[in-house]
Amino acid sequence: MKLTPRAYQLAIYNSIMQNGNTLVVLPTGLGKTLIALMLIKEKKDGRCLFLTPTKPLAKQHLNSIKEVLGIDAVLVTGEIPAKDRKKQYENKVIVSTPQTVRNDLFSGRLSPEFSLCIFDEAHRAVGDYAYTHIAEKLYPKTLFVGLTASPGGKRERINEVVGNLHIQNIEIRGKSDEDVKSYVQESEMNWIPLTLSPTLKLIKKHLDDMISKHAQRLGAMGFRPPMKHKGLFLQYREKILSFQHGMKYRALVHYSVLLHLLHMVELLETQGVFPLRRYIEKLSDKETKSVKMLLNEPEMKKVKKLCGTEVEHPKLGVLLKLMKKLDGKKSIVFAQYRDQVKKIETELQKNDFSAKQFVGKKDKSFTRKMQEETIADFREGKFDILVASSIAEEGLDIPAVDAVIFYEPIPSEIRSIQRRGRAARFRKGEVYILMTKGTRDEYYYWSSLKKEKKMKTIMDSMKRKMSGEKRKPLKPTGQTKISHFFDK
Repeated sequence: MKLTPRAYQLAIYNSIMQNGNTLVVLPTGLGKTLIALMLIKEKKDGRCLFLTPTKPLAKQHLNSIKEVLGIDAVLVTGEIPAKDRKKQYENKVIVSTPQTVRNDLFSGRLSPEFSLCIFDEAHRAVGDYAYTHIAEKLYPKTLFVGLTASPGGKRERINEVVGNLHIQNIEIRGKSDEDVKSYVQESEMNWIPLTLSPTLKLIKKHLDDMISKHAQRLGAMGFRPPMKHKGLFLQYREKILSFQHGMKYRALVHYSVLLHLLHMVELLETQGVFPLRRYIEKLSDKETKSVKMLLNEPEMKKVKKLCGTEVEHPKLGVLLKLMKKLDGKKSIVFAQYRDQVKKIETELQKNDFSAKQFVGKKDKSFTRKMQEETIADFREGKFDILVASSIAEEGLDIPAVDAVIFYEPIPSEIRSIQRRGRAARFRKGEVYILMTKGTRDEYYYWSSLKKEKKMKTIMDSMKRKMSGEKRKPLKPTGQTKISHFFDK
């Protein structure tokens, strides 16, 4: 099988060959994998390592290497016994998950001698993720190429990815760039505003009253956690723990109560009564001081009583109307919480829609085999609507869809870009975002949009700096004709 690289893919390939370790930022559906295959073909006289976060995606890349390049490659995962993996590593082209490779590099089962290492979904190369340890072990003898649709909207995170992968060169393309835009399919963005029902507003008032009370108690102890920023609030626990006084334990109880309450408000505002009720039921099985304090609150008893009603979030009704409007179009509905994914699947099926859920293996009732069968059925058109958790956002070989529906906006610009990228890969698509006015939905929507714009600015700035300081201007190599690349 032969494929013809586009001009921008060949330009990125030439830039990598000339300038070394490169981070490639390219929107979903515009052929990052083909660039990786071009590099593997060039470097196949040495050993090539293609790393990707999930086993299903690793299988997809293995098939691409065999079908497009006709090269004998091998898939190595943790499912293969350690003693057998050593033999597998003798192959010239290895596709693997990073945790397995990291373990085998540090145990000595795998030699670090590679001519090329591809880091798929390279935005993961932060913190203690396996990519960072592998890069440390393979540097400086290996050419590193990171592939991502979005490295993140914070300069600190992008710098960490660039530093961990020893990046010397950045190649970024957006959908409006001259050499890309002719290949981009239009994606129509629509956000649908909703308001909470009177019952949901009443539940929220009781939850807000409890939040106010416990925040005041923490404040009286000298602790004032940032209530409006989820990430900063989660970090505040460490500040309480570092306080050298016995009072910190009482403060931690109130902090934990607040953590539960804030999560409940998020569930109520963005999902509805059903997941909130499930969360309260799960809390009832716990014996911690904070849970006992919370469940004994008079306001909480009112919340539980109101949750016993069958009132639904208005999103569910709007979703059903939207799916009727889409009239059998191939669609993905993304929802943040597993309970809600199951609820949406049930409601769609009850209303005669052809829908199936798709969640991660943490839900023990949904195995890898079920994942693979679900995607295969979706690809073959056996059902029209995939109701998915975050597992469907990144990398998996999910077929092109006509519409992507966000059941709720998400604050992560990386995940937002990946969700949207599922639509309009090969034809015009639509994106719908259900947004409850005056709630976290609105905040998350604008937050991710702001981070996305900031990401592009940061990446352009870093690219210019690297171009000026670390390498000479790119010269056309002239060594490869586009139409004959895979005939070499």
